[in-house]
Amino acid sequence: MHNITFANPELLLLLILVPAISVWYWYRLKSKESDLRYSSLLPFSSVGLTNRERLRHLPFVLRMTALSLVIIALARPQSTSKGENVYSEGIDIVLALDISGSMLAEDFQPNRIEAAKNVAMDFISGRTNDRIGLVIFSGESFTQCPLTVDYNVLKSLIKPLKSGMIEDGTALGLGLANAVNRLKDSKSKSKVIILLTDGVNNRGEIDPITAAQIAQSYGIRVYTVGVGTIGDAPYPMQTPFGTRYQMVPVDVDEKTLRDIAGMTGGKYFRATDNRKLKSIYQEIDQLEKTRIEVRSYRRYSELYYSLIFVSVFLLIGEIGLSNTFLRKLP
Repeated sequence: MHNITFANPELLLLLILVPAISVWYWYRLKSKESDLRYSSLLPFSSVGLTNRERLRHLPFVLRMTALSLVIIALARPQSTSKGENVYSEGIDIVLALDISGSMLAEDFQPNRIEAAKNVAMDFISGRTNDRIGLVIFSGESFTQCPLTVDYNVLKSLIKPLKSGMIEDGTALGLGLANAVNRLKDSKSKSKVIILLTDGVNNRGEIDPITAAQIAQSYGIRVYTVGVGTIGDAPYPMQTPFGTRYQMVPVDVDEKTLRDIAGMTGGKYFRATDNRKLKSIYQEIDQLEKTRIEVRSYRRYSELYYSLIFVSVFLLIGEIGLSNTFLRKLP
């Protein structure tokens, strides 16, 4: 966007000299005129104005125009352009999702694993400029999707997730270590893991606290989410007579999850239903906002050079005409 401004706008008041000098010039000409009386003007009817007479005021006009341009030039007209540069600093996030058999419990609707998938996809849809990856774990762990900004691909890999894809169990430490491995070489200034589980570490070669120490050494924050109602939860059991439900105790290792979050600078959350789980992801979304910096700039271009050039050209023309074609007789 371009605008014209003046560095010294107060000097524009000097333009009042132009009409003042013009009035003085007019009165000066009137005072020099002489009157001659004739009985008849017929002898002069065929006499017209010469070119010199028609142009006799041109030097004065050129001089006043030059003066006006000099005054405007002294006020320093400038062309200004302004705009904004936007810089964004994305965050690298890995979702570590428990898909063990206990995630089929139906204290969430329709069950824990489906509820976790739904809120994860909503979380992904609300992010911009961030690379997000997905690690799943049960008795083992593997990377379902490396860090990516292609959110549609990531969500398409979340939808088919189900319990039983890998050996059952809860390898919490292994899942966390795998997520750390996805982030350890990241150059992002902010690296985050969201670890969701409903159980206690009972499989894998890596202890959860050891995995948390590794995350801490790489500057990775871990937000831990324990899912499961308080008390017992209905769990579907397959029998020869169809699906039967059995109430099973909810056993979330909250102490370990708190320790992991505390060691890495994250936060522990407990989700007891769908609404609470959704609000947890919304809170994490607010805590881990992409940094956006807007820098405004303004550029100035001086315009008085051309005005000075034109005014000098006009003065040369005025002097030339006054001393040649329009020279006054002594």
